[in-house]
Amino acid sequence: MRMIDIIERKREKQELTKEEIEFFISEYTKGNIKDYQAAALVMAIFLNGMTNQETTNLTLAMAHSGEILDLSTLEEIIVDKHSTGGVGDKVSLILLPLVSSLGVPVAKMSGRGLGFTGGTIDKLESIPGYQTTIEMEQFVKNVKQIGISMISQTLNLAPADKKLYALRDSISCVESIPLIASSIMSKKIASGAQKIVLDVTVGRGAFMKNKEDAEKLANTMIQIGKLAKRETICVLTNMNEPLGYAVGNSLEVMEAVNFLRGDMPEDLKQVVLELGCYMMQLAGIGKDLVENKNKLLENIKNGKAYDKLLELIKNQGGDIRYIENLDKFPKARYIEPLYNDKNGYIQEIDSKEIGKLASILGAGREKKEDTIDSSVGIVLTKKVADKVEEKEVLAYIHANHEKVLSEVKRKLKDRIQVSQHKIEKEKTILEVIQ
Repeated sequence: MRMIDIIERKREKQELTKEEIEFFISEYTKGNIKDYQAAALVMAIFLNGMTNQETTNLTLAMAHSGEILDLSTLEEIIVDKHSTGGVGDKVSLILLPLVSSLGVPVAKMSGRGLGFTGGTIDKLESIPGYQTTIEMEQFVKNVKQIGISMISQTLNLAPADKKLYALRDSISCVESIPLIASSIMSKKIASGAQKIVLDVTVGRGAFMKNKEDAEKLANTMIQIGKLAKRETICVLTNMNEPLGYAVGNSLEVMEAVNFLRGDMPEDLKQVVLELGCYMMQLAGIGKDLVENKNKLLENIKNGKAYDKLLELIKNQGGDIRYIENLDKFPKARYIEPLYNDKNGYIQEIDSKEIGKLASILGAGREKKEDTIDSSVGIVLTKKVADKVEEKEVLAYIHANHEKVLSEVKRKLKDRIQVSQHKIEKEKTILEVIQ
């Protein structure tokens, strides 16, 4: 089999065979296929697309390019949750202890943030002592003992995806639905998921900018799931503005803790409950979605979800005193209010730009080796469509450098648009596809 023939077939819009795709992934992962040939094939896929069967074969080949996490010893249905990324997305910190408190086993391997979207592992590591890197045996043991463990991706999971993603980024071929879908699903399959709930974010702060593209991506991932025998449900959620109010690592941890104590921002609440009720359904512990949501709310009200978060953190070496008393978290040197200058209504809070500004403060990274500053970020006080008065605070900027603070404050004022025109709130849950 020759790589040049595979490139030619896809260039001519022909369907690649399972063997051709497996050959490409195997040899490229080993380094036997050069980047320039891989780039030619990726560009042909970007331009000509793939069938559902091709995309599934690509997904499975990437999933099996490295280690596969075997969770069969848990002897329970493992439902994984994944988000396509966003700004202020602290859902996993809330949702996973919450569903675990209701008997859904959680074996979660998460990633770090890159660019303007935050990573769950960065947020967990802002809790002093919390161990995100543990042995696989301990990971599985934790799930058996307390029903939950959340760690970083320590296994060599889907190495072909890592290579292909870097290549796609370098040749401007990121926005391809077959390539995005296979990237996401290969990691989910490699991490041992039997059933999957996907939060497909849509809008300015998301990868999919419009609902139509998000629907195409969701349907593609569901088809992959069916062909790979992994039941998959996609929930399309709005990411035009940041989710909740806090953007920044320890700031988001504090918002997540307060949520489990009962202080629930409405948009964040809707996303948590929607994803949670489907996780319960897939796990086989509740078919009625409304009843599932009520059970989720009850375990917030009675404190069981909060207790499960404490149990998770303590079990992995974290200092729960920081959770019990949020004032213990290190504060940024400067906490500067941004004041509104006219009466009106919030028209827009551009989530992508807010995420970029948080990164400038030090809450994100441009390169994987960059260091995160856990204490910095932006805490909004308003949501789109809210009424605001002159001289009212729109946000608080948490910064450790005066020069950066001045830059972010100047730019942030332009990212929160206010006018006298009253607008309706957008839907948070856009669609559920299964």
